[in-house]
Amino acid sequence: MVAISKIATGNGHGENSPYFDGWKAYEANPFHPTDRPDGVIQMGLAENQLCFSLIKKWVMQHPEASLCSVEGVDRFKETALFQDYHGMPEFRQAVAKFMGKVRGDRVKFDPDRIVMSGGATGAHEMVAFCLADPGEAFLVPTPYYPGFDRDLRWRTGVQLVPVVCESWNNFKITRNALEAAYEKATEANLRVKGLLITNPSNPLGTILDRETLRSVVKFIDEKNIHLIGDEIYAATVFMEPEFVSISEIIEEVECNRDLIHIVYSLSKDMGFPGFRVGIVYSYNDAVVSCARKMSSFGLVSSQTQHLIASMLSDDEFVDSFIAESKDQLSKRHKYFTWNLSQVGIGSLKSNAGLFIWMDLRKLLKEKTFEAEMDLWRVIINEVKLNVSPGSSFHCNEPGWFRVCFANMDDHTMEVALSRIRTFMLKHNDAMVPRKLCRRSSLKLSFSQRRDDLMSPSIMSPHSPIPQSPLVRART
Repeated sequence: MVAISKIATGNGHGENSPYFDGWKAYEANPFHPTDRPDGVIQMGLAENQLCFSLIKKWVMQHPEASLCSVEGVDRFKETALFQDYHGMPEFRQAVAKFMGKVRGDRVKFDPDRIVMSGGATGAHEMVAFCLADPGEAFLVPTPYYPGFDRDLRWRTGVQLVPVVCESWNNFKITRNALEAAYEKATEANLRVKGLLITNPSNPLGTILDRETLRSVVKFIDEKNIHLIGDEIYAATVFMEPEFVSISEIIEEVECNRDLIHIVYSLSKDMGFPGFRVGIVYSYNDAVVSCARKMSSFGLVSSQTQHLIASMLSDDEFVDSFIAESKDQLSKRHKYFTWNLSQVGIGSLKSNAGLFIWMDLRKLLKEKTFEAEMDLWRVIINEVKLNVSPGSSFHCNEPGWFRVCFANMDDHTMEVALSRIRTFMLKHNDAMVPRKLCRRSSLKLSFSQRRDDLMSPSIMSPHSPIPQSPLVRART
């Protein structure tokens, strides 16, 4: 047998995680309203599809932006020819302006510090290569995005040390937790080179408040380690309190700015994961220089740069898109969480992101990760929903699940909610004594007909029913 590399034969990609197993289950039997109505509904993909009508309208009004049109053909040749890895000036200027607008124009970004990469995945790996050597470590608060195990570790040889955050304080990052993780890494003879924070959080859907961010900056400054701020969900904050960027905090507190780096992309805020637009923004000149050279391995196509530059330079469109996106996310989040609450399912209070952190701890047969996986298999194989178990996000407490709500149309969401209601009714019937079960079933009975979702028989006595998107569409 011909020998190949350890990377090729190893499992460092992390594909054996239940996070990716859920995707495989969906891909093997994807839901379709007519062709495969019993298929698996994808609720494990953090994708923003709620405002594509605005995108479509803009593209139709600006056919020259795509280049592959009669209106854009005059610029086709110059754009198709070689572009250096700095990126088109108009692209970097538009992205820098958009990053500032998303943050309420409270801070400005220098286009010359914009380094492009192939999505946030490429951006994270690029930063890891720039900041750490193989065997060195980054601290990462839990729960965190499962892809970080691939993005930051697989090819770089960098280690990730969890900063354990707990549900009793809503998974907040505390100084004690940071110190404990740093000490644990030191005891394991790992040299800590940085701290990675995700703000807004994936999977929690929460933001870091100003006080926490100041504490984080003080911590990394004292330890003389780097801070990587993943802010790819910055424009998904749909209700108060408002998002605070690490770029704002370093204007307020003294610190070594050479230690500060931001990862951004347009995959979540604009809903463009297929365009693979990732950004590294560093306050460190050496990191900017190195990252720009590394970007040769994952450039954004010049056609995509041209389209994005044209779109993000349209101030009227950008303002309307950001506002409409927040409104749609807020409505979907409110409607989705309200429906879950009606069958006894809670979630962590959140105001950002494309998902909720669903609390199914009471459904576990025992408080173990084995029981969590048993429940997850039921949800995947019987309920036919791809939701992601908390253990795949390195959560230290079993029973939490991430559920994405913005990657589907209204009809698919209603089907998903119907399946959840059916599952919970069966669970309640199994858990409640027979006499009480009959009464409980009457209380929680839901019609399969969409119009009956609005029936007064299921109204909460204390809160109004959020209007169904399907009802809104008919009125």
